[in-house]
Amino acid sequence: MLFRVLVIVVLMLILVSLGKALFHLSSSKQEDGGKMVKALAWRVGLSVSLFLLLILAYSQGWIVPPHG
Repeated sequence: MLFRVLVIVVLMLILVSLGKALFHLSSSKQEDGGKMVKALAWRVGLSVSLFLLLILAYSQGWIVPPHG
């Protein structure tokens, strides 16, 4: 149950970062370009971290695929 909450929190952080990048993309300020790049870099980092966490969890047996 704790692992499921962790995955949901990381997914929410990815969405927040993506929304922040969209906000900076739509802004007309010159310095918002760098902020957009940082937000997208955070999104990529969080996505890679989540993917590696899921691989680790599967290899350790913390999560199992559903049986049909």
